Amino acid sequence: MNDMQLRQEIIEELDFEPGIDSRGIAVSVAGGVVTLSGHVPSYSQKVDAEKAVWRIKGVKALAQEIEVRLAEDAKVNDDEIATRAARILAWSSAVPTDSIRVKVSHGWITLTGTVDWHYQRFAAEAAVRRLTGIHGVVNNVEIKQVLKSEDVRDKIKDALRRHVDGEAARIQIDVVSPGEVTLAGNVGDYEERRAIERAAWAIPGVRKVHDNLHIEWRAD
Repeated sequence: MNDMQLRQEIIEELDFEPGIDSRGIAVSVAGGVVTLSGHVPSYSQKVDAEKAVWRIKGVKALAQEIEVRLAEDAKVNDDEIATRAARILAWSSAVPTDSIRVKVSHGWITLTGTVDWHYQRFAAEAAVRRLTGIHGVVNNVEIKQVLKSEDVRDKIKDALRRHVDGEAARIQIDVVSPGEVTLAGNVGDYEERRAIERAAWAIPGVRKVHDNLHIEWRAD
């Protein structure tokens, strides 16, 4: 697929996605690298647009430059956003009670605090991401270290062998104390890349993952 065909596939996917108002989104492609620009009326649509692009075979990288432009009647004061964010976090069964702090400034939510697992960190962001009136979410929640660094590498390799067929031997895993992981190597598509990244995040003690995996699309 050449860049022109890839661009058309992406435009059609954005138009097809019912949760995205794609009229304000511009798409450009160069060498398989996609740039999204323009504007959408909510932060959740910005996130959904990014997910839609990664579903298209042939995308090697993505530059996300979409701006969130709220309609006048959709604008919400920071104190109201903070109240709603705190309430929705308190309701979430996946987020430990009183573990996350919320700050809101000019429509941007910043999350801080500490949790034991990455899925809890992700759940906190997912819980507030679809609140109306926000421009974005900064997730500064940290993960407590549980395992020694030398144990993390072996556990990631074991997870890859269980969950990602044939990938474990081709992935380079570098672990730096305290729990900072770098993944490198070639994968076949975005789903493989995400599966490997999830395997790394699933290990207790992992606090940061640098994804240097390269997508190398393979012919069917």
